[in-house]
Amino acid sequence: MAGMNKVVNSYSEALSGLENRMTVMVGGFGLCGIPEGLINEMVRRQVTGLTAISNNAGVDDFGLGLLLQGHQISTMIASYVGENALFEQQMLSGELEVILTPQGSLAEKIRAGGAGIPAFFTATGYGTPVAEGKETREIDGRYYVLEPALTADFALIRAWKADTMGNLIYRHTAANFNPVMATAGKITVAEVEEIVEAGELDPDHIHTPGIYVDRVIQGRFEKRIEKRTVKSHNV
Repeated sequence: MAGMNKVVNSYSEALSGLENRMTVMVGGFGLCGIPEGLINEMVRRQVTGLTAISNNAGVDDFGLGLLLQGHQISTMIASYVGENALFEQQMLSGELEVILTPQGSLAEKIRAGGAGIPAFFTATGYGTPVAEGKETREIDGRYYVLEPALTADFALIRAWKADTMGNLIYRHTAANFNPVMATAGKITVAEVEEIVEAGELDPDHIHTPGIYVDRVIQGRFEKRIEKRTVKSHNV
């Protein structure tokens, strides 16, 4: 990567420096907007003991589910067990530590981490197991839970289009957790569908400024559908 050009040409280079027992944020919601190739590279590198921060863990044979198959994740910080039977099995057996977090709180914990805010108070989760072991406080007659911010060694995100300086545009609902995670990683790697030269993106359309992005790689995406439903001919 010379100068301001953040484009890398291999997944190995994209994840250079990733080691065992690191914390990794992975964008996506279900299978929408996940960095497929970067996940596959983590599988190939056989890194273990990972703490993964993601809304959920994909499905049994795709996305983060592949890391669960290889027992590469030791702690999962997520809001949804979802469609992944292996995720549920490992959680119930105690093999996988799972820190279930309300979805809005998860997004705000990541946003706060990216903004340099160490913690914040929220009413969400007060009086439930979510609040166990956490500081609570009454403010103006309502009780709140102190939630610590989240950051990661690597933030692996998916975008639609990037320029060579790392400016990103997301497409529709594939944005989901990706923009906030892009701000909260010590090293942020963006896997994208298209890369253009610097200056070709309309500045008004850029969602994540390149200052947050360290590496960009052109991805190869399967774009699998999480749950395919078709209309019956009898309807």
